[in-house]
Amino acid sequence: MSPELTQKLAAAVEAMPAFPKSVQKILELTRDVNSTPKDLVQVIDKDPVVTVKILKVVNSAYYSLPKQITSIGHSVVYLGFNTIKNLALSIAAIGMLPKDNAAGFDAQQYLLHSLATASIAKQLALRLDDADPMDCFIAGLLHDFGKVVFAQFMPNEFRKALESSQANGSSLHLALQQVIGVDHAVVGAMLVEKWRFAPNLIQTIRHQYGADLMDTDMIACVFAANQISKKLEFGFGGNPCIEELPPPLAKRLGGTLEEVITSLGDLKPLFEEAKVFSKL
Repeated sequence: MSPELTQKLAAAVEAMPAFPKSVQKILELTRDVNSTPKDLVQVIDKDPVVTVKILKVVNSAYYSLPKQITSIGHSVVYLGFNTIKNLALSIAAIGMLPKDNAAGFDAQQYLLHSLATASIAKQLALRLDDADPMDCFIAGLLHDFGKVVFAQFMPNEFRKALESSQANGSSLHLALQQVIGVDHAVVGAMLVEKWRFAPNLIQTIRHQYGADLMDTDMIACVFAANQISKKLEFGFGGNPCIEELPPPLAKRLGGTLEEVITSLGDLKPLFEEAKVFSKL
């Protein structure tokens, strides 16, 4: 990267909002094996915005609970520790999406794609020894966040790359490299580093494509989940190109992309839940 481009990207990343403190605390709890549902409830209760949004989802028709839930404590009892953690993280990510952007980037479709990718990555992580399901959910949720930075701060260049990728069905990360000189994986990694995420998550977002692709359990889960959500049209993140699993990742996951999809069974309920989360 040229010094000018490096400076421009650093300024764009710096201008992005900070990750909410309550969600940072939730992330710390997810890494603490001794944390309890009570600890989670105490953190969420201190954030009225997150509390209201979680209660809205919990009381939606999707979950059809027998009675109105009025507290985070009861939400955890009914939906479970992990669903509430996922919801809180999703709320934080959604809160950072711009309402409008000059790039013509569809934030709602992007969000659906990211939420579906997160849930599929979490499912895949259950099969592998060195992939933490919660970390894979977060990585899937944030894997494309560099696109949000481009849409906001380099909209003309991003629009040009989107149009080029969609016109010829090529990979968006290659179009971005040609138009801007760098892809969204690099910017996304800079952003999650600013947000002080764990090194393995930064590595996963930075090395999820092409020549930079690394062979780890976590990257296998996120790469495959990304391709699966594109193939099944669970939202649209701006990239029409579906890639087959490279041999090392196929070996980790036990088959081709098609075989992995078949082994996962019916993913429609997972996408329906992503739709509920995305309406926040």
